[in-house]
Amino acid sequence: MIAYFLSDIHLGAPYFKDSKEAEKKIVAFLDSIKDEADAVFLLGDILDYWYEYRYVVPRGFVRFFGKLAELADSGVRIVWYIGNHDIWIFDYLPSELGIEVIDGFSIEEIDGHKFLLTHGDGIGKLRWSFKLLRKLFRSPVCQKLFSGIHPRWTVPFAYNWSRHSRKMEGPSEQDAKRMMQNVLTFSEEYHSLHPDVEYYIFGHLHLFERIKLSEGANVVILGEWITRCSYARWDGEKLSLHQLNESLPLPGERKL
Repeated sequence: MIAYFLSDIHLGAPYFKDSKEAEKKIVAFLDSIKDEADAVFLLGDILDYWYEYRYVVPRGFVRFFGKLAELADSGVRIVWYIGNHDIWIFDYLPSELGIEVIDGFSIEEIDGHKFLLTHGDGIGKLRWSFKLLRKLFRSPVCQKLFSGIHPRWTVPFAYNWSRHSRKMEGPSEQDAKRMMQNVLTFSEEYHSLHPDVEYYIFGHLHLFERIKLSEGANVVILGEWITRCSYARWDGEKLSLHQLNESLPLPGERKL
């Protein structure tokens, strides 16, 4: 089985000079793998903002959604894990495109090997402000109230919030270390209870890393599609890391 893993594409984000070019890049990548891929796992923050109203979905991303639909229609399994930016995905992707949507994490068995897959924003010790926002954004009551506001107000607000949060709260070195420690602690604790899981794959951190735990399991952080355009590939026997941006070095494996 050939499987691909990628995350944090952030289509529609304000820091892309040309959002359509960013979309065309990921579409070209998906087109290049369509003949060999059996599964594509999208580990969250694929879109920078998304909110489904009952009868309306946001404009844009038609090339991307069209390519996903093409792959799904041809028999490629597409699994989308909800991140902290594309948190408001409901039934549009499953019903219209045939995509599986997972909120949280799942265990996938691929060629006899077990993988834990998740975006990674909800694990470990979280800042109280982030926990509060996460709870509010996932509240059915808040979602109902939000859906009652006209999109002409909610969509600009969401993109301005995204732009503001990156300027004011971009991950510091301390934040990056804390988030990485969350991932490693979670993986080690889970592995102590489930030693049959061999691979722990995360997004969210915008870091491209491969770490060997002391017990032998592998932790992979998938990077992002803003500068690196990075991903992981399972070829039926082993997991390898790749990126489209050849000007940046590929990460080597490090051990705890």
